[in-house]
Amino acid sequence: VQMPEMDGIQATHKIRELYKLLDIVIIAMTANAMRGDREKYLEIGMDDYIAKPVSVKLLQEKIIYWGQKYYSQNKDG
Repeated sequence: VQMPEMDGIQATHKIRELYKLLDIVIIAMTANAMRGDREKYLEIGMDDYIAKPVSVKLLQEKIIYWGQKYYSQNKDG
């Protein structure tokens, strides 16, 4: 979420604005692991949240989950 030039929240807004017709999955990856952070990132338009330090197993699970969800929604189109 914290990046130079443009933070993850700004990047999410820009991606959603530029690609509004596409179903792009955005997963917040941040060291901000305070109570309410997950909900905050979901409210601003991100699809999921992973707190650092990132577990490779959890990251794999998220990629598989969102990949399967995206595929099942778009397999006929």
